[in-house]
Amino acid sequence: MKAVIQRVSRGKVTIDGQIHGEIGRGFVILLGVAKDDTTEDMDYLIKKISGLRIFEDTEGKMNLSLRDVDGQLLIISQFTLFANTKKGNRPSFIDAGLPEPSKAFYLDFIKAFRNLGFTVAEGEFGANMAVELVNDGPVTIIIDSKNK
Repeated sequence: MKAVIQRVSRGKVTIDGQIHGEIGRGFVILLGVAKDDTTEDMDYLIKKISGLRIFEDTEGKMNLSLRDVDGQLLIISQFTLFANTKKGNRPSFIDAGLPEPSKAFYLDFIKAFRNLGFTVAEGEFGANMAVELVNDGPVTIIIDSKNK
């Protein structure tokens, strides 16, 4: 499982011209599920992301977590994080998870953050979405559950 975490001052996702989800300060997370991912991979990412200290404290140091700043989450499914570009110019997605199990992981990922007490907005799995964000910093962190 891979996550691209972007620290944002705001973010939103639009589907067919309608706002589907919107947040203020927090993280926009692009989540990719691989074909061999397990609940251990998901649990690892949830623990790592929920404790990630990338917000600035009063001294300007990245020392505060999402919870510390009462941050929100916008979580978007993103199978293209598993693009393989080794051969040719057209990416292969053979490492990406199949749609049904990937959707279940995506929904469980969202539910887990809600269960932790976070405000979570979401995209729609498999939909054509327009994602807008204001990356604060910019700060972008990539976490791969296979690189523990």
